[in-house]
Amino acid sequence: MAFWRHYYHLVWATKGREPLIGPEIEARVYAYLVSKAAELGVYVYAINGWSDHVHLVVAIPPRLSVAEVVKHLKGASAHFVNHSLALEVKFGWQRGYGSLAMGTQQRSIAEAYVRNQKEHHAAQTTNGWLEYCTALDEGPPETGLMVDNDTGFVAEGPGDYDVWGPVPF
Repeated sequence: MAFWRHYYHLVWATKGREPLIGPEIEARVYAYLVSKAAELGVYVYAINGWSDHVHLVVAIPPRLSVAEVVKHLKGASAHFVNHSLALEVKFGWQRGYGSLAMGTQQRSIAEAYVRNQKEHHAAQTTNGWLEYCTALDEGPPETGLMVDNDTGFVAEGPGDYDVWGPVPF
């Protein structure tokens, strides 16, 4: 068996950012997502969200891509909501998602952020990095690489990631 520690903060939104995840279905949707993740061998360390999106902190085995996991979780959960829960409207997730990789030391920070989603949104203290999701396959901005004269390492410039505020991890 391979040794692995691949942690991710995942976020995706409801279709049209409609507030479809109300208190009446939230716990059941989250429990379903955790159950489906376990079927894939994905560990869920934290799950929470707001009325129009969900956050998960997960460990994904190397045999699976992030895209495969998200596709499976979104598709299965939308089917579950539409066929098992009584909503007045059709439930769906928007295309795309957000994904940030992290190390073991950053995982507890991400878990705390996810567990406190409702407080962050109520107090407007959300972190743009951890709330961003899109249907586009965007990567970091292409601003060029710099060579650190002390180490000789190639790295991105210090301002490359100031798009949504301070990097969370």
